[in-house]
Amino acid sequence: MQCSWKAVLLLALASIAIQYTAIRTFTAKSFHTCPGLTETGLAERLCEEGPTFSYNLSRKTHILILATTRSGSSFVGQLFNQHMDVFYLFEPLYHVQNTLIPRFTQGKNPADRRVMLGASRDLLRSLYDCDLYFLENYIKPPPVNHTTDRVFRRGASRVLCSRPVCDPPGSPDLVLEEGDCVRKCGLLNLTLAAEACRERSHVAIKTVRVPEVNDLRALVEDPRLNLKVIQLVRDPRGILASRSETFRDTYRLWRLWYGTGRKPYNLDVTQLTTVCEDFSSSVSTGLMRPSWLKGKYMLVRYEDLARNPIKKTEEIYEFLGIPLDGHVARWIQNNTRGDPTLGKHKYGTVRNSAATAEKWRFRLSYDIVAFAQNACQQVLAQLGYKMAKSEEELKNPAISLVEERDFRPFL
Repeated sequence: MQCSWKAVLLLALASIAIQYTAIRTFTAKSFHTCPGLTETGLAERLCEEGPTFSYNLSRKTHILILATTRSGSSFVGQLFNQHMDVFYLFEPLYHVQNTLIPRFTQGKNPADRRVMLGASRDLLRSLYDCDLYFLENYIKPPPVNHTTDRVFRRGASRVLCSRPVCDPPGSPDLVLEEGDCVRKCGLLNLTLAAEACRERSHVAIKTVRVPEVNDLRALVEDPRLNLKVIQLVRDPRGILASRSETFRDTYRLWRLWYGTGRKPYNLDVTQLTTVCEDFSSSVSTGLMRPSWLKGKYMLVRYEDLARNPIKKTEEIYEFLGIPLDGHVARWIQNNTRGDPTLGKHKYGTVRNSAATAEKWRFRLSYDIVAFAQNACQQVLAQLGYKMAKSEEELKNPAISLVEERDFRPFL
């Protein structure tokens, strides 16, 4: 008997939904309420061995950096990672995506998106409560005795690469670079990591896997979390140029257009338009200032941060109500005036920040820019990005394509 492709697709989506529901059911029992003496197995062992996770009743402020790929989110994440009283995690939702929908492409399939968002919200809620055992459900292969070497970009988190979570040879104050962290620290002990998390007053998480601020409403309205959202945006033309350079195979056709001057007939324009649609929808929600976002939402343009990193960082910390750590200020000075050739890693943060913000203008042809401007004109206007009306205007650095805007937080 033959099955149509639609039937196969429906069966696959049903399987994913069942898997996610099973994880939610298991973890709700395993991590939030210990089973009775009559129950046996993994859940019982976790309750015996694991720490007790309490809800955030002390009104600590937690932070979520809501961004998209190549928008400067790694840089913004470091503004919190360098703070001595912040526990920072780099893209933990990678594990959700990789487990539930391995070939998931954001924005392609509404059903995939719903599955991702439901699981992501559950994981975020647990991580803000320093329940790192919840993450084990999405790590492959599963951790053994709560230890693993598979946490995505562990080295991007200072706490996970320093004592007592990591005990490398050398000075107690030694700060490991990302590559050295994985090599010198060995397996990550999630129990020690959870303890380090609870010792700090704030948890900050960066993600490019949540499309819109509306998708976070349940978390923002949860009084146990006291969550504040920093939405980072960037000129979509700059994002396109950066992705084309970084993800050369995925954006091959855009590079072909730039190289030949001819637009490929099979160009995937959703690689651009999905970014613009998500930005527009999310920013529209934020700028309408609904009551549930009062005191909880701040819009930050990457260009403003790149041009005035200290000033903008001070504004961000003032919005959060968290004192600005001297370590953060020193990190900014060391990482915004440096030689960008020192930060060749695609997620690196060493750069001349002001120059980086404008570099896209010399990496795209005017034909591609004009196409992007037409496709994204609504969000460009919303965010105060000016249209380049000619090749000469595009390539003239004396002409700014960023309007002066004051996106004050909704307090």
